[in-house]
Amino acid sequence: MIWNEGHLPENWTVSNLLKSHSSRPYNPDIANSFFRSGYVESWGRGISKMTELCVAAGLPEPSYIVEGSDFWVIFKKDIYNTEYLESLGLNDRQVKAVLFAKEKGKITNRDYQTLNSISKRTATTELTELSGKFKILIKTGTSGSSISYKVVGQ
Repeated sequence: MIWNEGHLPENWTVSNLLKSHSSRPYNPDIANSFFRSGYVESWGRGISKMTELCVAAGLPEPSYIVEGSDFWVIFKKDIYNTEYLESLGLNDRQVKAVLFAKEKGKITNRDYQTLNSISKRTATTELTELSGKFKILIKTGTSGSSISYKVVGQ
């Protein structure tokens, strides 16, 4: 968590920050000094850049909270936990499988069937969702038993 005293421009909300917007530095003189010295590469990109870097590292997007004159940025270090996976809409079997793949480095269809006591067809359907719809697992291999799934970012 990072805290800074400050406030958003008048009539702005956190959702304004998450969209494309023009920059409105609180103190333009200080902001220009940082820009000219190379500490700031472009105006209005700080929030989007933090988000991009977190996603590229396989981390959840940061949360932003504004309360009075307090501005908080909350970073989470591991998205592969039960609470987060359930919040995405994964069923219990899928959550168990992602945690298994995280711990073991990969999961196969056979592992998924054994772990959850289900049929091959159900395992295939749910693994396909994890790699397609949810984009949590990456499919490797070409066919049959050579196919396995690894957690994105690991």
